[in-house]
Amino acid sequence: MVTKIRKADQRRDVQRGGDNERLEERARQLSWRWLDGAAEPKSVRWVPAMRTRWASCTPEDGTIRVSTLLRAVPDYVLDYVLVHELVHLIVPGGHPPEFWEHVYRFPRTERAVGFLEAYSRMSTVNPDGNNEIGECRDGDRAVAAER
Repeated sequence: MVTKIRKADQRRDVQRGGDNERLEERARQLSWRWLDGAAEPKSVRWVPAMRTRWASCTPEDGTIRVSTLLRAVPDYVLDYVLVHELVHLIVPGGHPPEFWEHVYRFPRTERAVGFLEAYSRMSTVNPDGNNEIGECRDGDRAVAAER
């Protein structure tokens, strides 16, 4: 059974851009579609699950890293996280209003944020019921690229 599940996961990863080249191409397509091509990442790659983030971006070198935990989410959620990180290449320095103006060009932002909030709860609750990750740093605005 474990072998069957792993094979199914591998097939899904390949179909959804499971390798780094496909993930990077997906990010470039999203940049063109929702950000007029303004975000040009130098690299986009999968990384092992991060403790407090779904993804991260380093604007100085143009790199985006995406947690492998996102391989299990619907396409629109992964796309939202990629758009969120791409916008950091356009508007560096946190999440000012201009940042959110760009992010909200992606039409399923609210839905993806809600999904990630629920997914975060599911993926971070300890067996004793305590959530090991604190609240979002942007107050009432969901920073869904952070868990």
